Amino acid sequence: MMDLKKVKDVIDLMKEHDLVEIELVDGDSKIHLKRPGTHGAMVQTAPTPAFSGPPAEAPASASDAGLVEIKSPIVGTFYQAPSPDAEPYVTIGSRVESDTVVCIIEAMKVMNEIKAETGGTIVEVCCKDGQAVEYGQVLFRVRP
Repeated sequence: MMDLKKVKDVIDLMKEHDLVEIELVDGDSKIHLKRPGTHGAMVQTAPTPAFSGPPAEAPASASDAGLVEIKSPIVGTFYQAPSPDAEPYVTIGSRVESDTVVCIIEAMKVMNEIKAETGGTIVEVCCKDGQAVEYGQVLFRVRP
């Protein structure tokens, strides 16, 4: 059985990074933690960055037909660059291939490189650097 200190540390980590849900597996023990009351707020605020950008992005979101969405495979914190002083992996107009790294999502202090898994041109960045993201949340839109 996991000790209570580990669970408390994970709860603190969830609060610090504004994570809504997490699952821990330690041998035969498994704990699924979900913060109450925050899930609805996350769902409501998640699409906002996609529509709050400069007016140049509005036509792209108005013509979503044919665009491919790159979605988050995990819950965590979205980062556009490998470090705070580095250039973003991709920006609007960047060409990507299926193996192109487009961002990092930090989950439980592990940096996970997210690949495009499609080819095309980035037409929309849907998240802000340092934003908490949920599983399945749209990170980028790509024109194939």
